[in-house]
Amino acid sequence: MASAITASTAPPSGAKHSVLLLRRANDYLAAALRARYHVLSFYDSGEPLPAFLAASAAAEPEPPRAALVVGGGAIRVDTAFLDAAPYLRCVVTTSAGLDHVDLAECACRGVLVAGAGEVFSTDVADHAVGLLIDVLRKVSAADRYVRRGLWPVQGQGDYPLGSKLGGKRVGIIGLGNIGSSIARRLKAFGCVIQYHSRRPKDTVSFKYFPDVTSLATESDVLIVACALNAQTQHIVNMEVLEALGEDGVVVNIARGGNIDEAALIRALKGGEIAGAGLDVFEKEPEVPTDFFSMDNVVLTAHEAVFTTESRSDLCDLMIGNLEAFFDGKPLLTHVLPK
Repeated sequence: MASAITASTAPPSGAKHSVLLLRRANDYLAAALRARYHVLSFYDSGEPLPAFLAASAAAEPEPPRAALVVGGGAIRVDTAFLDAAPYLRCVVTTSAGLDHVDLAECACRGVLVAGAGEVFSTDVADHAVGLLIDVLRKVSAADRYVRRGLWPVQGQGDYPLGSKLGGKRVGIIGLGNIGSSIARRLKAFGCVIQYHSRRPKDTVSFKYFPDVTSLATESDVLIVACALNAQTQHIVNMEVLEALGEDGVVVNIARGGNIDEAALIRALKGGEIAGAGLDVFEKEPEVPTDFFSMDNVVLTAHEAVFTTESRSDLCDLMIGNLEAFFDGKPLLTHVLPK
């Protein structure tokens, strides 16, 4: 849906539009932004966020009307943030998830929001499948076994066998772009796909479950691929984990808050489930140390979205959205409140 909001003013001839940078940018993105815009970087400023936002109002040649933010961090685009930055008219997030942006409040204030669209979908889906295979076939655990020099000493006979992927019943929580990409990949492995989402999808033949507990009961694997909001906070809790059962595996490439982490630790310690593959955590970058000694858990540092290719694609998309905003054109990946 195209917005009627356009860039109301242009900077003086030859000057660059000002943009708030509210994420730690790699050299590639930082250089691309600075080549086009007057970049006001929060992390380079060394100031507390309120002071930085207040000082940015006096930026020359114009106050910044667009901001680039990242999901999963400490900065939330909420009422307090928007009160402190009333000059903003566009927020571009480098995240597929939008739990850090109050879409309704932005809409009420006439602030456009652009997301990452489908830039990360294939990379996250690949990572989810990789985590699942790693947990089932004990790839990381076997790597540690070899590196410790245990193979010549103990041989292969004492090493626990893994479990095959083909034929597994995989329950996907959230069948959006990423969930659908995961489903296509695992279907090719011979898995039986079923899912839970807010409503059934007319475009797929997979079995739909109206609640996560019933999905878990009928699944060998649960993959969390949904957005994080009030309804999906701790959508995977102890009841769901017990329903999944002692041979079940959980993979989370969504948000840490989608799983009750304390319940997951109890379930893993107590043998209620067989293992987990986790790319996201409730209090990133802090990770519960209980996981570190568990050979049946595979951990990655919220990196499912990051590949060399996705970094380049994301940069192009972010620049494209900013250019569209300043040119008074529809955003490339405009996000509206649901």
